Amino acid sequence: MTTALTVLGWLIMLLGLSASIALHEIGHLVPAKRSGVKVTQYMVGFGPTLWSRRRGETEYGIKAIPLGGYIRMIGMLPPQDPNRPLALRGTTTGRLAAIVEDARQAAQDEIEPKDADRVFYKLPVRRKLLVMLGGPTMNLILAAVLFTIALCVVGTPERTNVVGAVAPCVLTEAQWRASAEPTTCPGAQAPSVRAGLKAGDRIVSFGGVPTPDWPSVREQIQQAPVGEPVALRVLRDGQEVVLTARLVNAPRPTFDDQGELVGFTKSPFLGFIPQEQLIAQPLSAVPTTMGQITVGSVKAIITLPARMVDLARTVFGDQPRDPNGLVGVVGVGRISGEVVSAEGVELGLKVLEVLTLLAGLNLFLFLFNLIPLLPLDGGYVAGALWEGTKRGWARARHRPDPGPVDVAKALPLAYAISAVLIAMGALLVYADIVKPITFGQ
Repeated sequence: MTTALTVLGWLIMLLGLSASIALHEIGHLVPAKRSGVKVTQYMVGFGPTLWSRRRGETEYGIKAIPLGGYIRMIGMLPPQDPNRPLALRGTTTGRLAAIVEDARQAAQDEIEPKDADRVFYKLPVRRKLLVMLGGPTMNLILAAVLFTIALCVVGTPERTNVVGAVAPCVLTEAQWRASAEPTTCPGAQAPSVRAGLKAGDRIVSFGGVPTPDWPSVREQIQQAPVGEPVALRVLRDGQEVVLTARLVNAPRPTFDDQGELVGFTKSPFLGFIPQEQLIAQPLSAVPTTMGQITVGSVKAIITLPARMVDLARTVFGDQPRDPNGLVGVVGVGRISGEVVSAEGVELGLKVLEVLTLLAGLNLFLFLFNLIPLLPLDGGYVAGALWEGTKRGWARARHRPDPGPVDVAKALPLAYAISAVLIAMGALLVYADIVKPITFGQ
């Protein structure tokens, strides 16, 4: 059963990732077609084609490796300006120029005479931005929808005024230091046991003060008089029961940032663990959560090169894998599988974990694709913005239209970045297989 659930978790994440990629490409496809650009292919995945179907002028298909996708628009690269030919300086520059011209010629070969005005490079700047930002925007929308379902429908675990477990005794400082809770407590029963408090009781009032949630219960415990009788009104099996407890001053441990015991403080003690339940959050929690994750994701992107170096040292060295470090597609699938197959975890928590994992992944894809470098969407966005700036400056100075920005000149850098991204992806896959990060590590 555990193996079947693990496989189910992998499949859920694979389908979720594939759907995210498909919607990202639809975010490019729809505005491109509405702008009149001819789109010849819409593909989810890379590598060999598993299935495809042609509808009109566009081939729709699924490829074998679900690690990305693309749409093929004609005229992504403009023809070379005859007034500004590339200068060939030296052997290396000549090779790079040849690469650029080969790509430019291949792009021109896709354009039939009847489609001369349906090319991407002839679009107005605003249309180029709409097409290229459509994909990342779709990931952002999907992240917002998933976070909304996770936080506002499924809910997040919060402590409640329901008793989850009753402490058998009052621990001494020596027992806390030994990290050993005795099974019997002669002479040191917890006030909750003496009062008759049971797991599943909902504390509706404490000392006559209503306690609709855990913070109100905790506040009343902290303010309760030690050693004096306090009335507890609890809801048990649908009926109210009145109990009487006498709280004691008990040592409570304090810990540092590393979780090390640093000392003790004494406070009023009743002796129970509150039950956690999934509580639906207000809609305002969605932008707050997304903002926090965005800050962390931006920091991760900025420090990505250094973190990849650390990952390589970890994988090829003896250091343990950082549980908060980088994780790839294989690692995400593994974590999803372990979440779904985890024993003793309620279904709602599993749904919450998988939804937030997918939502966070889409938010990261949105941010990562905005990096202003080819072949990422942000590279074309940067090119369109530069084109708009040049044309606006030319109009202001009453000069001729400078024409589209020649993004083809950035192709050598784009190929280098593609090689780096492929290498990074391969390292992450290898790391997730050899030294995986497991759920709960």
